[in-house]
Amino acid sequence: MKKLLLLTAVAFSAMANGQIRVPAASSTQTLTQDFGLGKIELIYSRPNIKGRALFKENSELAPLGKVWRTGANASTKIKISDPISFGGKSLDTGSYAIFTIPGKTEWTIILNKDSKNSATEYTEKDDIFRFTVPADKLKESVETFTMDFGDIKPESCQLNLAWGNTSVHIPITTNVRDRIRAQAEKALSADKVAPNTYFAAANFYYDLDKDLNKALANATKAIEANPQAYFIFILKAKIERDLGDKTSAKADAEKCIKLATEQKNQDYVRMGRELIAKL
Repeated sequence: MKKLLLLTAVAFSAMANGQIRVPAASSTQTLTQDFGLGKIELIYSRPNIKGRALFKENSELAPLGKVWRTGANASTKIKISDPISFGGKSLDTGSYAIFTIPGKTEWTIILNKDSKNSATEYTEKDDIFRFTVPADKLKESVETFTMDFGDIKPESCQLNLAWGNTSVHIPITTNVRDRIRAQAEKALSADKVAPNTYFAAANFYYDLDKDLNKALANATKAIEANPQAYFIFILKAKIERDLGDKTSAKADAEKCIKLATEQKNQDYVRMGRELIAKL
């Protein structure tokens, strides 16, 4: 009995001192996405619908035509480490708040300079800019408000928002091509060029800059510096294929297969065979 009374006293003491921890009604999620030459960090809270109405006139959750913090608790925060275009608007490095105004067919996206504001403290004078995006309908309802990055490419991606039967997509772009090209030209003009520089340059000119002739020239120099590198041969074969030189592409793909087999890398053996099969 004494032991029970002691445990009860401890329990009440913990409650009185605020020591009981329970899960948040709307959990917080932090997303960090590598993008371009920098990172994008997103912090937001994720409410659940729980049978309530949302995206309707005067609905309990995110009513149409009214500023919404785009989540729960505090406003959604986005931090940019390298300049981007957000919804077609230039955005420099820094920390910002994302607010939205839901609509039936489109949403207004608001980027605000004060990331400490809540929706009730929102003031339009702190806006960096606004733009609109279409609102799409989902076939299946999303119970928990969800934001994520998708369709990620070297210079573009999307910030996706989904809740209930609604989704919106915010386009994000960046320009890294010009900066990388400048880096490549500077590195290639050095008095002594490292072998890996040729391979990196070949990849850049092929994948991002789409300059096949420069890509081929650098891939050739990379092979001269490292003739056992099967991964360079497959790149050179792809470049030659795209230039329409199927004979050279096949020869270099076969060289890739031979070297990859000797070095026990079956992935590149497979890639070489697939390239040849599609010539």
